[in-house]
Amino acid sequence: MKTKAFFLSLFCCASATAQQTLTPEVLRQLEGQQEATAAERALRNAVQSNSINKMALATGNRQVEDTWFSVEVNGSGITDQESSGRCWLFTGTNVLRRRAMKNLGVEGFMFSHVHLFFYDQLEKANLFLQSIIDTRRQDINSQQVQWLMKNPISDGGTYTGVADLVTKYGLVPKDVMAETYVSNSTSEFNGHLKRKLREIAINLREKSEAGQSVKQLEAYKVEQMKTIYRMLTLAYGQPVKEFTWAPRDKKGKLLSEPKRYTPLSFYKEVCQPEEDLNADYVMLMNDPSRPYNKVYEIDMDRHTYEGHNWLYVNLDIDQLSAMAIRSLQDSVPMYFSCDVGKQLNRQNGLLDVNNYDYDDLFGTHFGMTKRQRIQTLDSGSSHAMTLVAVDLDAEGKPTKWKVENSWGPTYGFSGHLIMTHEWFSEYMFRVVVNKKYCTPEVLEILKQKPTRLPAWDPMFLTMDN
Repeated sequence: MKTKAFFLSLFCCASATAQQTLTPEVLRQLEGQQEATAAERALRNAVQSNSINKMALATGNRQVEDTWFSVEVNGSGITDQESSGRCWLFTGTNVLRRRAMKNLGVEGFMFSHVHLFFYDQLEKANLFLQSIIDTRRQDINSQQVQWLMKNPISDGGTYTGVADLVTKYGLVPKDVMAETYVSNSTSEFNGHLKRKLREIAINLREKSEAGQSVKQLEAYKVEQMKTIYRMLTLAYGQPVKEFTWAPRDKKGKLLSEPKRYTPLSFYKEVCQPEEDLNADYVMLMNDPSRPYNKVYEIDMDRHTYEGHNWLYVNLDIDQLSAMAIRSLQDSVPMYFSCDVGKQLNRQNGLLDVNNYDYDDLFGTHFGMTKRQRIQTLDSGSSHAMTLVAVDLDAEGKPTKWKVENSWGPTYGFSGHLIMTHEWFSEYMFRVVVNKKYCTPEVLEILKQKPTRLPAWDPMFLTMDN
């Protein structure tokens, strides 16, 4: 028997007006606005034959020529994440690397990124599979289960992942566990890893439906994790448990007698952590799509099952900037992330809202605010870098900022990117600062019970990579 809703849907489709569908009349209106002038034909030819950014480049914008900064942290050497999404890992370890170089008394030093990345992928695999067990009672088409199946694992991440992984697995020098082809180009292997995890996930759900207990499901998960572990060792190498190492100067001369380390003992000795990488730091966010002066937590946005979700204080840009400036003035760089692809001049490394004039090129105005870009998923945090410098005017207000990037020493401005404060206000999203640089007001805000956001929140959908 046909329902009332069924006939109503037929009526709505049948009674669509000419304004609702692309009828011949509407198409004629659209086609009629195209003027076949010589200028229009020339513009079409140019746009169809060139890069959009090349066509829209504002050649008169010369801001990058000013590369002097009134407040700057000494550099530690540019890294290169190659064709991988590990910017979050490079940025987090770059902040720690400065401390290690000072304690070791060396000018050049690199941590192994593949050491932590191996455990990152192993932990994320376990997080996914255990979450499949935890949601076994939900319909497979529920939003949470569908989100899990869509995002079983990735090479992106956030600061909290760095903190949890370093605290649990320590650090090793780069020459103890070197990069592999796969770690420098993660997407192909990552695809196979995702497929295997989804296969294990569906088997877990089927076993649950067949009546197996949680204990049996978790035993099966651990057994299947052996396959994941083997795949990871094939791609990234066997994790280092112990190693003998000593620092060297630029000429290769040993600066001390070699010592035996575990990754955790090495981290504790060379970084001499005086603070908790989680408890003593706070992520500050500028998200105008939500109320300021509140604490938010994104569910499932962590790297280990027992780890910390991404928790942040949402602040206006002036509040956030003031605390970042205070950290730089104390020579402490910060984990920083932004929507790096917007208005980026890749040749000179300048991020400026005036780099490209898309309005004049297309004859329209692109007018969304930062709030609207977030709400429509047009903008979000896409890349993490290390914030190392700010230039202040006579009144102490920021005019431009500089970040240490991980795209190699020849990219941009000697491996760095320079951003105007206007760009910073529009496209930066988060910075991680030590709580000692926070105002009493922000420390008081941190006492709030966090507003919990779902894993599919727009702020998670744009993980740093």
